[in-house]
Amino acid sequence: MDLDLGPAEMIVVGASLGTLRWFDEELPAGSVVVVEEPDVISRRGIDGLVGRLSVLSRVVPAEYQTGFDADALLAREPDLAGARLVMPGLEYAVGAAARLAARLGLPGAGAEAADVFSDKHRMRLLAADAGLPNPAYELVGGPAEAMAFARRHGGRCVLKPTRRSGSLGVRLVADPAEIPAAWAATASPEAPPEATDRGLPTQVLAEQVLDGREHSVELLVADGEVIFGNVTDKRVLPGPLPVETGHTVPSALPGAARRDLLDAAGRLCAAAGFRTGVLHSEWIVVDGVPHLVECAARLPGDMITALISIGYEYGFIDAYLRVLRGERPTPPVRPTGAAAVEFLLADPGTVTGVEGLRPARRVPGVLEVQLDTAVGATVAPVTSSGRRSGHVLAWGVDPAEAERAARAAAAEIRVTVA
Repeated sequence: MDLDLGPAEMIVVGASLGTLRWFDEELPAGSVVVVEEPDVISRRGIDGLVGRLSVLSRVVPAEYQTGFDADALLAREPDLAGARLVMPGLEYAVGAAARLAARLGLPGAGAEAADVFSDKHRMRLLAADAGLPNPAYELVGGPAEAMAFARRHGGRCVLKPTRRSGSLGVRLVADPAEIPAAWAATASPEAPPEATDRGLPTQVLAEQVLDGREHSVELLVADGEVIFGNVTDKRVLPGPLPVETGHTVPSALPGAARRDLLDAAGRLCAAAGFRTGVLHSEWIVVDGVPHLVECAARLPGDMITALISIGYEYGFIDAYLRVLRGERPTPPVRPTGAAAVEFLLADPGTVTGVEGLRPARRVPGVLEVQLDTAVGATVAPVTSSGRRSGHVLAWGVDPAEAERAARAAAAEIRVTVA
């Protein structure tokens, strides 16, 4: 990445450890300041990254997840006014990053759009007003209301927290009788490691179950104009916990279907008044019509940025940072190949053995094999994306070849547990 940044000229609100390690390889030394919650800094040892990661200038403590005062932060840390771009490192930092960018006169999502896409119920209301297809939905205050909703919609529903990410707390209910036992996992989901100890207030949204293939759309937006769009094919676990198990870029859908998804995502972007950055939306196609699942005003996770960069030979994160700095990078006209990621899903228990890593790396097309567990570690049930055990990244001349390679390599890896 050839991005000209001086000392402390980039502010990242919310510390994504993976992103910061990647920045350490790509950005100038001392160019990044991290703003993070005080309790998260101490719990995760974020301040200890300064010195270990040369890209980090310093870590600034500030409360932002449940309230953020940009003026107070700048009064306490006046040197932050010299920043040239601000980005959210986490889902829970989207609103604060948008407000800080606006306060500094820098490009960003815009506070209103950031707030809409940080609350799944507000997002539903916006989509409905814009005429975009939604599943039926309702805010529910308890198990009885959720059970009544499910009965009105064929006995099934999806329960999800209005403010969480990574499938945390999301549950597909196949029978209303399951709801009382499932309620607490959605209404009071476990706190992710990046969440403040003050808690993240959430409500519960009940939604109609949509039956169809799931895709995501990644838009790069500069001053309200979509300058690049990609459609990703997604794979999710069957059953009650729809955690994502793999992605392929670009989508193998026919051209007309891809255009429909890009058009729907563009309409959502315009309806929210989203200004500058990346908009990552998820859709289920039902009878040929894209229906909105969720949307986030930040970079996508799950290796999708890497898949785009490989499939299009396009530095997607570099382009993202440039639009946040007010530039208009030239987008690619079309993909030059394809890329896929397959996530490793070990059974729960204590890891007693790992086999097949070397054969997995030898599968043609495989670019990376990463195992996130080890012998002696405890594997928890896969209830969210943070509970997966690693991934395989692969390249191919087209989506089918990339996906075959990723799946073949993942099949070589065996994690045994007691």
